[in-house]
Amino acid sequence: MSEIKFFNRWDTEGVKVEDLGLQRYMTLDPRILPKTGARYAGNRFHKSHTFVVERLAAKLMSSGHKGKKHFISSGHNTGKKNKVLRIVEKALAKAEQKLKVNPLQILVTAIEKAAPREEVIAIEYGGARYPKAVDVAPQRRIDIVLRSFVQGSYVKSFNKKVAIEDALAEEIINAYQGSVKSGAIAKKRDLERQASSSK
Repeated sequence: MSEIKFFNRWDTEGVKVEDLGLQRYMTLDPRILPKTGARYAGNRFHKSHTFVVERLAAKLMSSGHKGKKHFISSGHNTGKKNKVLRIVEKALAKAEQKLKVNPLQILVTAIEKAAPREEVIAIEYGGARYPKAVDVAPQRRIDIVLRSFVQGSYVKSFNKKVAIEDALAEEIINAYQGSVKSGAIAKKRDLERQASSSK
């Protein structure tokens, strides 16, 4: 029996999650077409049992919000899973072409390097609000970094001449290399700097 490859192109053999905190929350089981159709939605921790490439594609369809406003309307991609999967496949292919590494390993390492470990919450005590640093839950760490990848890519490509797959590939490559050119790495450093000053 032939081994399953995701997108029928890449295998997942040898791909490792080095960050012990994220190992149980990042699923690397390959899918030829990463499209479960929200079969597990509503189940507790269902996201953690979904293939990580599919989670990235789902984020591309709905880019989340910034400052309580919906960020760059995702109407172009909403509900168009196949279109989004093609974007992700092209972006991973470009990353592989540039770095000569399995693209899933590139994505996993990029997530590990860009996932924030601390963030700031507001606590209300006696009518006064003040910031407090807290550890970020592992599943939320992955959610935050995937959202940062998508928002960073849309900033570089929305109404510009850069294609979204090029912007996404560049974002993932920069995060893999730990470069501040990546919006996700910049956001992580900013969050952790705020947290350290709120201790």
